[in-house]
Amino acid sequence: MAEPVLPPAAPRILADLQTAADPDRARQMARYFRTGKGDYGEGDRFLGIPVPVQRTIAKRYAGEAGADDVRTLLASDFHEVRLTGVLLLAQRFEAARRQAAGKTWVDLYLSLSHRMNNWDLVDSGAYKVLGAWLLDRDRTILYELAASDNLWENRIAMVSTLAFLRRGEVDDTLLLAERFLKHPHDLMHKAAGWMLREAWLRQPAIVEAFLLRHQGRMPRTMLRYAIEKMPEGRRQAFLRGRAGA
Repeated sequence: MAEPVLPPAAPRILADLQTAADPDRARQMARYFRTGKGDYGEGDRFLGIPVPVQRTIAKRYAGEAGADDVRTLLASDFHEVRLTGVLLLAQRFEAARRQAAGKTWVDLYLSLSHRMNNWDLVDSGAYKVLGAWLLDRDRTILYELAASDNLWENRIAMVSTLAFLRRGEVDDTLLLAERFLKHPHDLMHKAAGWMLREAWLRQPAIVEAFLLRHQGRMPRTMLRYAIEKMPEGRRQAFLRGRAGA
């Protein structure tokens, strides 16, 4: 007997999100995510929904939502709707991956990457979907994303390596961080520094050698993020440019 065809989940997800909306919080979030003219989040719109609420809603529908539902959510003008779509996509991918059937969701993720147009949208899915998929596969796609003119695709490439770091692999993180040393945007300096910090927690000697090699041209924000977990004396030495002395 064929499985029953479930009705689209997106309308119910949208209704649940709308119920949770808070106009006062929405105004605060618009300021936090830099939506003014010329800012990285210019024009983004908010409903004012906390992330834990979005996670709860995504989990509620994870067993029935399909690719079309994710596409509908990612097409929204509202930030929280798109983020809920990313959270839902990541949950569907993880369920499929356990059954060796994750490629459909990875392809969907990549096809919708242009809609993941803020740092939290990237950070909530990149390593959970693309990074996890690439653990035992060719990683050329990361370098293609790193070469893109799109800030968010660059960040997807960098943050995806967190999946490798959690397995103790630092090579791709270091290669990509080196590529982003001259990136013009502070959000990439933060992302690369964050990944270098995570790499240092796993392979401190290798990462410190990388930092010594590049500290003279590394953006200050990237360096500060990278050394955040070091012992205070070592951290201060890097900040003063005397770590190799």
